[in-house]
Amino acid sequence: MLIENSKNIDTKTVIDFGAEWQQFDQTAMSATEAQKIFNDYFKMFPQNLLNQQTIGADIGCGSGRWAKIIAPKVAKLYCIDASKMALSVAKKNLHSLTNAEFIEASVDQIPLADASLDFAYSLGVLHHIPDTLAGIKACVSKLKPGAPFLVYLYYAFDNKPKWFRLLWKASDYLRKIISKLPFKIKLFITQIIALTVYWPLARTALIAEYLKLNVDNFPLSIYRHQSFYTMRTDALDRFGTKLEHRFTKKEIIDMLKDAGLTNIEVNSGAPYWCAIGYIPHHPLKDIDYHQKNPLPNPVH
Repeated sequence: MLIENSKNIDTKTVIDFGAEWQQFDQTAMSATEAQKIFNDYFKMFPQNLLNQQTIGADIGCGSGRWAKIIAPKVAKLYCIDASKMALSVAKKNLHSLTNAEFIEASVDQIPLADASLDFAYSLGVLHHIPDTLAGIKACVSKLKPGAPFLVYLYYAFDNKPKWFRLLWKASDYLRKIISKLPFKIKLFITQIIALTVYWPLARTALIAEYLKLNVDNFPLSIYRHQSFYTMRTDALDRFGTKLEHRFTKKEIIDMLKDAGLTNIEVNSGAPYWCAIGYIPHHPLKDIDYHQKNPLPNPVH
């Protein structure tokens, strides 16, 4: 176990997510829905990096739902999570993949060599730790020059009207109460929320979309094409988690820059905010490497 003495972990949050993934192990999500959600998150990711020569990391892998799509395409994928319970679910879901390696570790104690990965991603994780910026820097330190880091962080509703932010603030007071309850009780409450709030609003947004209405600012419209299973999972995630941070687009860009990333891009659509940045190349180091490791003479 590699979470002892970690300075960037909230133990209660880790326990809650372990229980969540055991309750919702994502096996009930259809392959079609999983691929659709995956596409939304990975639309900016350079797909050419998903090949049999690359090695990457899923940081905060949870149930392994994204690793299940990524791992078959690459040489090796490290599935890293601070929760032993979450990793047990991921191992079960990915049991047929021999190139997935599972590591129990907090983000500040990832036992991989610096500058060793061709890519890494962390989706919906780093806003649930005490210091998000330090978490980003820890992830980035493991990347090779030129490698991308894809991250999804909760947004601060900076692209929404004031009434929308006020509505969220009211719901956040509810989260602060529910998240402190024992797991079975908050599971029950959040499933009621999924049934009476998520499902009606999402399906209303779907009808409005069919009527050619703009649903961008309609509450929970992001779920209009998603299953009730996903709504149940996310209701528990949203209202059952004690620690969360939210960031504006600018704040995310600034953090990625502070972590040393360049060519930063933030997704213009949902999910908000999904961003990607790249480790800059170091020409002098590259020249030195090729001097020590010359390419073979071409065959004429």
